[in-house]
Amino acid sequence: FCPEHFIAHIHSQVARAIHEFRMFEPSDRLLVAVSGGKDSLALWDVLLDLGYDTAGFYLGLGIGGYSDRSRDACISFSDKRGAKLIVRSLSEEHGYTVPQLARLSGRVPCSGCGLNKRYEFNRAALEEGYEVLVTGHNLDDEVATLFGNVLHWNTDMLGRQAPVLEERVIGSDTALVRKVKPLVRLAERETAAYAVLRGIDYIVEECPLVAGNTQHRYKEAITLIEESSPGTKQQMYFGFLKRAAHLFTEDSEAVELVACSSCGAPTIFAEDGDARCSFCKMKARTERRLAQGG
Repeated sequence: FCPEHFIAHIHSQVARAIHEFRMFEPSDRLLVAVSGGKDSLALWDVLLDLGYDTAGFYLGLGIGGYSDRSRDACISFSDKRGAKLIVRSLSEEHGYTVPQLARLSGRVPCSGCGLNKRYEFNRAALEEGYEVLVTGHNLDDEVATLFGNVLHWNTDMLGRQAPVLEERVIGSDTALVRKVKPLVRLAERETAAYAVLRGIDYIVEECPLVAGNTQHRYKEAITLIEESSPGTKQQMYFGFLKRAAHLFTEDSEAVELVACSSCGAPTIFAEDGDARCSFCKMKARTERRLAQGG
């Protein structure tokens, strides 16, 4: 590809994924979760070019200079494109950072971070009036996740592997907004090349807390297979969606959601009778240990 046709290729692949998986309608308001990295900013750029009504959402995690640089990259992009960016932080919303959370909650950094991001992304979309939450997961991300879920037979997670997770309601109210992943047809190297060609100033460094993350090891393993057998990633992911995903999705969708007794967010009622969601349980443990001077 020449630069012009490569950019057109990226646009067409995103548009194809949106159409193929019926991700959203032209009239929908989209909230793009942005981290300052290549994938989320490239995706936001494409959606703006395609004419969708989008805003970015950045969540500050309190990971020192890394979080500062990530936030600055998102602000710089939104300023250049004249696009709306919503900025929140864990410390302002809940009184702790991801490093504190990892130390006090007993969770590994990526686990606690992921739980907080999922909660805050959905909360922001609901509060700000966006029908769809858009994330920058690319093909490499999805294949690595699928690989890990199959290795450990995480059947509940396999039921949530599709590039579209439908809206869930409690009563007549939306509890979880629709979540979509328009980059699933693109490899990581493609989004990186797109960001460079478009002059997007993204943060290159990885999160300093990611060392030892199993997702990265799975991604490296799949990449090695892809190098010797091109097309493996596409075959594995889209083959799963076509031939096996429905076997797990049925069980996932059958789970009945109830409102968390603390915050009202959706959760699954626990057998021990604790009706709090995972986020509120984790937050309570963290706040208790902070109060104890932990």
